[in-house]
Amino acid sequence: MFENLSQRLQTVFANLTGKGRLSDADVDAAMREIRVALLEADVNFKVVKEFVARVRERAVGADVAKSLTPGQMVVRIVLEELTELLGGTNARLVFSGRIPGVVMLVGLQGSGKTTASAKLANHLRKQGKRPLLVACDVYRPAAIDQLQALGLELDIPVYRGGGTEPVEIAKAGVKEAVAQMRDVVIIDTAGRLHVDEEMMVEAALIKEAVRPDQILMVVDAMTGQDAVTSAQAFSERVDFDAVIVTKLDGDARGGAALSVKQVTGKPIMFAGVGEKLDALEQFHPDRMAKRILGMGDVVSLIEKAAETADSEATEEMEARLRRAEFTFDDFLTQLRQVKKMGGLGSMLKMLPGAGQLKGLDSAEIDERQLDRVAAIIQSMTTQERANPKLLNGSRRERIARGAGVTVFDVNQLVKQFQTAKKLMKQFQAAGPGKGRHGKFRFPGGAQPPF
Repeated sequence: MFENLSQRLQTVFANLTGKGRLSDADVDAAMREIRVALLEADVNFKVVKEFVARVRERAVGADVAKSLTPGQMVVRIVLEELTELLGGTNARLVFSGRIPGVVMLVGLQGSGKTTASAKLANHLRKQGKRPLLVACDVYRPAAIDQLQALGLELDIPVYRGGGTEPVEIAKAGVKEAVAQMRDVVIIDTAGRLHVDEEMMVEAALIKEAVRPDQILMVVDAMTGQDAVTSAQAFSERVDFDAVIVTKLDGDARGGAALSVKQVTGKPIMFAGVGEKLDALEQFHPDRMAKRILGMGDVVSLIEKAAETADSEATEEMEARLRRAEFTFDDFLTQLRQVKKMGGLGSMLKMLPGAGQLKGLDSAEIDERQLDRVAAIIQSMTTQERANPKLLNGSRRERIARGAGVTVFDVNQLVKQFQTAKKLMKQFQAAGPGKGRHGKFRFPGGAQPPF
């Protein structure tokens, strides 16, 4: 979503960091470029005006003028101000201590509220909570069925009630959570196509009835400033605590995410970064600012690797590597690890400076290559996976037919596997602790397996 903005800002900084001294004219030119970049990203114009004024005031100060690297100082100032623009500090769910805790989701119809409810339930379950979903959207056709289906997929119970009064359903849902010994209730409220009195009154009545610990507003990043406008209207009538921004992985300009905190005073707490039910991330303003400025987000990458890692499988693989027993099954395990982390493109974009590399957009990184590699390995017999020396010409032809690829593709994979195996042996020969970078490893070292 922030790709165009990121490229524009990195161009501005490249011009600044190449100069030994910065004149007022240099700063003014950079501020003009930053202003245009933010406006093109659909950031609220008042927010842009205030942001640029703050950056300029600091950029012409004595600290920058006396710095040996004034360009880098300006980059640091922009990073700090952008972090503040996105919220400054991390917003987290806070429960009062009563059981069950109650989280209420509000927002317009079509913002992804029902899906966000299920994603949030999944997120809280990973933290050891026992959530119950409560379906209070009795107006949108199939809304309750949708939440029920999502709950079934996640194996999280959904309370749908027997009536048509959302307030009564919400109250009964909290009682049901007590009966089922659930410690968190997530209430999916009804939305409208636009902000209206009826929706505000209903949300206020549910809030009064269940006294939620937190009220989160769901906004669709793809709707741009309309999302900010609706969030502002909600903040005036139903005092919500924080925002969930959905579809942050889309190709819209991203202005909503950059504007919502300044306009409403409410921070972004979570970001939806995909369609899958595990694609909800805690929003970190500092990390997002670094991503936008092309500085990467290695911390999130490490956290994602740790979250998706299978500790038993990893330890077993480490033991086999110590015995120089790297097999195609191990190769396949690592490929699946990459897919769990969101794919190769998602991982690479979190690395510092990756935005300046060519070929990192979705059009040039074909994630289906991972599926092809997996298909080739899965077309092998158990003996062939363990002992690639068995792969003569006829066996490779059979594998190619089974995987729907060419013999050339099979040959390439075998060659890359052998290279990976040699690298693994070199790491082991280097001694304990050398050539090792934590639990997660990408097969083949620096060379992807395709």
